[in-house]
Amino acid sequence: MTATSGASYAPEPIPDPVVGPGDFPFAAIGLDHGHIFGMCEGLEAAGGTVTWVYDPDPAKVEVFRGKFPGARVARSEQEVFDDDAVRLVAGAAVTSERCALGLRAIEAGKHYFTDKAPLTTLDQLAAAREATARTGLKYAVYYSERLHVEAAVLADQLVERGAIGRVLQVMGLGPHRLGTGRPDWFFEKEKYGGILCDIGSHNFEQMLHYAGAKDARVTHAAIANYHNPEHPGLDDFGEANIVMDNGATGYCRVDWFTPDGLSTWGDGRTFLLGTDGYIELRKYVNVATEKAGGHVFLVNDDGEQHLVANGNVGFPYFGRLIRDCLDGTETAMTQEHAFKAAELSVQAQLRATDLTPR
Repeated sequence: MTATSGASYAPEPIPDPVVGPGDFPFAAIGLDHGHIFGMCEGLEAAGGTVTWVYDPDPAKVEVFRGKFPGARVARSEQEVFDDDAVRLVAGAAVTSERCALGLRAIEAGKHYFTDKAPLTTLDQLAAAREATARTGLKYAVYYSERLHVEAAVLADQLVERGAIGRVLQVMGLGPHRLGTGRPDWFFEKEKYGGILCDIGSHNFEQMLHYAGAKDARVTHAAIANYHNPEHPGLDDFGEANIVMDNGATGYCRVDWFTPDGLSTWGDGRTFLLGTDGYIELRKYVNVATEKAGGHVFLVNDDGEQHLVANGNVGFPYFGRLIRDCLDGTETAMTQEHAFKAAELSVQAQLRATDLTPR
């Protein structure tokens, strides 16, 4: 870490595993999105053990077992559900199918950990809320742009210490590279949910979290297909504003316009404005300076700080999630917070003005 004011802005220690080998068996079902690898890597780093994998596509299973060779190949979902030792099911199914998978896992007595966006409709949200309230099991969400990015974790620690005072506004920029080879479902709005539901879910979660808010209302939302007429179901641009229940505001812009010249898939940034300073996160790259990400820029009354988070912070969410599943606690993320971010994402998508040129 490079900082000018000593240890006061140093991160907390990188977390150790929270359980021993074999103490937290979990399974992977639904391998449609590559985030399943990050989800399982995070759980294994925290002490979990992936014991089963199931997907109807044998090719996807083969790739998964190349990274997690200890996972047994299940012949069906039910074979996984019938194993009483499995504590949690991790899944990255097609977005519109994630809730149904989660409900099946919960009915089988398993906690559920899904890729974002965790669902695509308000009816799905109501069903997930009912299932978790009735069973006490978790419907956890991999909001990776905060949970699995060390710069974002360090920013959380700085906010908690009061480094910028009370957070007044959270702005998130989530550009992505469209690239080639995307599956067909990626371009079907009913399946991926729309850009504000999909990529936007990361940003709504961060707005609520960093501002310490429990609720919010969408005040503006817009979507467009500006440059991909061959895929009429694709939103390649989206933006939204929210006002939170504590008076803080939030704005996000998400898009599929990362140029080929950028050294990574997207120049994701987050800006936190506080009463006593501000923070900028350059999560994945510091443009034209260095290809490595993990940059946290802090400006407050102490001066200007450039903190490098990568390799120094770790990812406490995964260990907290494991302990929450075992202990019945909510230290990683409250269930209502996970659902509220999803609710705002769906509401923003539903209310968005379509700016697509006609």
